[in-house]
Amino acid sequence: MAKTLLLGVTVGILALPVLPAAAQADYPGKTVRLVHGFTAGGISDVLARSIGARLTSSMGQQVVVDPRPGAGTTIASEQIAKSPADGYTLFLQDITTHAINASLYRRLPYDSVRDFTPITLIAATPLILVVHPSLPAKSVKELTALARKHPDDISYGSSGNGTIVHLAGEMLKAMADVKMIHVPYKGSPQAITGLLGGEVALLFATMPPAMPMVAAGKLRALGVTTPQRTGAAPEVPTMKEAGLKDFELVLYSGILAPRGVPRSVVDKLNVEFGKAVRSPEVQNVYSKVGALPVTNTPDEFAAHVQSEMVKLGKLVQLSGARVD
Repeated sequence: MAKTLLLGVTVGILALPVLPAAAQADYPGKTVRLVHGFTAGGISDVLARSIGARLTSSMGQQVVVDPRPGAGTTIASEQIAKSPADGYTLFLQDITTHAINASLYRRLPYDSVRDFTPITLIAATPLILVVHPSLPAKSVKELTALARKHPDDISYGSSGNGTIVHLAGEMLKAMADVKMIHVPYKGSPQAITGLLGGEVALLFATMPPAMPMVAAGKLRALGVTTPQRTGAAPEVPTMKEAGLKDFELVLYSGILAPRGVPRSVVDKLNVEFGKAVRSPEVQNVYSKVGALPVTNTPDEFAAHVQSEMVKLGKLVQLSGARVD
């Protein structure tokens, strides 16, 4: 069983109301909605459904997964920010929803820090660099050498301007000092389809849609963006191993609630999500999609969100992406 990671950083967060122990003991008393801002079948949906099923069993109340895609996850984020602070509407976020969007959008109808209550991180997943088989590059070094020889001749796809997939491509360009053309699609499924059809040469993809194509020989995997190799594709080197020593981009996922949820409920949710992440059922799902189990305290998660906002904000600025 994979070992649960613990991020050792702390920071103060907004003061939360504290209710008597009886209030925590009575929670939950009805169905809990777990919202995410992505399409069904993606990595967030897979994580949400596996954990939701486990929570339904452990907490004795139905946990319903509610995908609300659209507008770069800002629709779902706004819905959570404006939901009652009672613990019955939760949000599975990732670095797109907060760390990227805080810099990508000039105006948001909510505050990415103030309007949310951190519960815990739940997973860390890699992106995987995949290329079309026709590209004469079987390693990251060969890819970057080819890009230097043919500046602006190689195109890379993304799931849209300012997405983590786009920013990974920008990081590759900057660290390898190469010039490539960015081709944004309307989402990850379209980007994968474009790569399979040869419309673009490469893509930083999430594991679930990419690995079946790699196994079938329709795509070639060159590297993963996490510091360690993933058990879902142990033969694929990290980007650091492949020659870009500072290349690290982890797709963190965590649970937020609306601002003002009672601390007693926050603490109970933190414990319940931690148990779910460590359960054999959930870890089996994680291993299949290349996810690592990660849990931490609400304060540590708050610090993590803010540090990722700084880190990814710099990448957004580098990319030049902006949404009015």
